[in-house]
Amino acid sequence: MTKKLLVGIVAVVAVAILGITLFGGKSMAKSHLNTKQQHITTIAAATSRGDMKTLTVALNNALDDGLTINEGKEILVQLYAYCGFPRSLNAIINMMNVVNDRQSKGIKDTIGVEPTPLTQDVATRNQIGGETRDNLSGRPFSAAFADFTPAIDDFLKEHLFADIFARGVLTNQEREIATIAALAAKTGVEGQLASHIAMGKNQGLTDEQVSEILYIATKPTDIMFGFGIENNIAGQYFTGKSYLSPISTEQVGVFNVTFEPTVRNNWHIHHGGGQILLVTHGRGWYQEWGKPAIELKPGDKVNIAPGVKHWHGAARDSWFTHIAIEVPSENGRSEWLEPVSDEEYNKLK
Repeated sequence: MTKKLLVGIVAVVAVAILGITLFGGKSMAKSHLNTKQQHITTIAAATSRGDMKTLTVALNNALDDGLTINEGKEILVQLYAYCGFPRSLNAIINMMNVVNDRQSKGIKDTIGVEPTPLTQDVATRNQIGGETRDNLSGRPFSAAFADFTPAIDDFLKEHLFADIFARGVLTNQEREIATIAALAAKTGVEGQLASHIAMGKNQGLTDEQVSEILYIATKPTDIMFGFGIENNIAGQYFTGKSYLSPISTEQVGVFNVTFEPTVRNNWHIHHGGGQILLVTHGRGWYQEWGKPAIELKPGDKVNIAPGVKHWHGAARDSWFTHIAIEVPSENGRSEWLEPVSDEEYNKLK
């Protein structure tokens, strides 16, 4: 038996027995972001994760494609407000090493235009920052935290939205691309991510461009058991792509499954043995019939009893990986039912 045939058989078994969730979104074969926007997304996401290996590759690729040195620096300056000084400084040191290495090899990168720091007094910068934030938001900004702690709101206006946004080099739209990517690569910041997605759209980003930013920024780079192969065998039961990496097919079936953003499977039932899900990456959902959907994050586990009608899949803004463990039983099988409607899925935040 060939390896390819064996993997195919394993995939069939995984779908039939485990009810593995395959993604139902569109692939990124056609890019809606231009080359520069793609590079900003990759650089920002790697910086946010603290993934210096990926960042080194991303910076080299971006510089090769014409990103200026000052544009690269400005992305990393922008991100200190969203990733913190440690990761921003690590990324800046990484970029410094990349530029020095390229210079030692005789590569001449374009420096680009210089930033233009504000020179206004604090009161004027506070006003400028407030106006910039309102422009990004598309409305007068208000938030309970600003009343609770006025100092943090002043810092946001005077420093982030005045000092940083006024430096030039990058457009406001490009700064929002970097911010969206950085927040998407983090966990626990869904509210801020939603706010900056709205700001990005106010700056002209389309839904397709936002989806691509999220697709690139949340794609895992360090899956413990690897992506495996694209699973096309049971696509009729799912809304798009997933990737299957068998961990064990002896004694107990164990499979690593990775879903693209917005993935979900149909409602289905495991007859005979149940299933256990162990979440290792990203954000997703699990729902049993007649019950509210449960948000899933790394470290969460789900025990699915036999006979329970359910579905599971990825959130709209994140790739999602879990390990699926088969509970052994005689004559175990999965019964596939109706799809989860777009209306039902889109209610989930």
